[in-house]
Amino acid sequence: MKKIAIYPGSFDPVTFGHMDIVQRGRKIFDHIIVAILNNPQKKALFSIDERLEMLRECMKDIPGLSFDSFDGLLVDYAKTHGACAILRGMRAVSDFEKEFQLALMNRKLNREIETVFLMTGMRWFFTSSSIIKEAAIFGGDITDMVPPLVNERVKAKYTKTR
Repeated sequence: MKKIAIYPGSFDPVTFGHMDIVQRGRKIFDHIIVAILNNPQKKALFSIDERLEMLRECMKDIPGLSFDSFDGLLVDYAKTHGACAILRGMRAVSDFEKEFQLALMNRKLNREIETVFLMTGMRWFFTSSSIIKEAAIFGGDITDMVPPLVNERVKAKYTKTR
């Protein structure tokens, strides 16, 4: 039976840390669906379509992936797509409490879907999409944290807003 995982996130923007989790997750799962939660409460820099395009382009050389967006409960989405697990990356102890609570709630909602945590590689430990955006808005160099396409798109967005 094919082992499918959902890797959910905002991916606003996609980072090398995200790509690290996906590449390592592929060693565990046959297929990973990288899925953007459509959360209207969050103000995103990129539209869902823009993020999906960047994800597809940045991860085109990683086999066994598909890309999607969804509304609603993650466990419902996972069940609909035949997933056995939710893949999550953790950077630091500060991520643990929130991720642990989410995993417990997902487990309560659907006991058949596991949550699998992978520690982010040491090189990406300090990166997050929000920190990258904050650095970029003030002209910081993010070239070693995001793929070249993402770097160009982030710069273009912030050039427009200045």
